[in-house]
Amino acid sequence: MVKFGYIVSALLALAAAAYALASGNPGIYLLLGIPFLIAGVSAKQHLAHRFKTLLVEEGKLRYQEGMLSRSTRTLELGKIQDVRVEQSVAQRLMGLGDLTLETAGETGRLSMTGIDQPQRVADTILALARRG
Repeated sequence: MVKFGYIVSALLALAAAAYALASGNPGIYLLLGIPFLIAGVSAKQHLAHRFKTLLVEEGKLRYQEGMLSRSTRTLELGKIQDVRVEQSVAQRLMGLGDLTLETAGETGRLSMTGIDQPQRVADTILALARRG
């Protein structure tokens, strides 16, 4: 979605600039605010995505997110009972999805949004959980 936002904002900026030049009306340059707004939202999502990590090491799965403040969840792979992938139509087109892990015990559920290739990640986690 981030790449899509950058592409849309660049195309809109080019179209608005070309229209402003062709029309000769300098007030039309205000239209450039729309592409910059879209680019700003995309940049925010880009930064948020860059500060999410999913690590598997020593029989544990660790999910960290956050830029300034950080949240970390650690799950034992052997306790994972269910892995669910959910994708909207837009997410399917972009190769993204939401991943939810259910575990035995008090840790419960871990939900992650905007995961690249979520089915492949889910299959890998399940395979590692079976190995223990």
